[in-house]
Amino acid sequence: MSDDDLELSSHRPYLIRAIREWAIDNNLTPQLVVNASFAGVKVPDEFIEDGQIILNVSPQAVSHLEMGNELISFSARFRGVARSVEVPVDAVLAVFDRETRQGMSFPGVTDDEDVADDAADSQPPARGKPKLKLVE
Repeated sequence: MSDDDLELSSHRPYLIRAIREWAIDNNLTPQLVVNASFAGVKVPDEFIEDGQIILNVSPQAVSHLEMGNELISFSARFRGVARSVEVPVDAVLAVFDRETRQGMSFPGVTDDEDVADDAADSQPPARGKPKLKLVE
């Protein structure tokens, strides 16, 4: 099989899951920065700022969490009201921990872009300007 025949899946969902797990293992709060205008994103509109939303995905904050390769879904309380959240993996702009801001940012993806863009060339999200560092 040549390299041209090899079709790889996106590394984004694996990195999101790994950094979330790392944060939890270190008693930190994992968070996702999400492009709220991306197709398929279902989040409470009143918490969107500058087209983005930051979601706490710690075990204490979410229930029924499913982190698939295409979609992240869970239930969470927003100001005491339980809401369902759905986030396509490609809408995740960054995953990091709240306390140290260590994590990883991803390039923005539109419906017609290739998901395999190099994450190293991406910029951190504008909202809140978290300082993101590659977790080593």
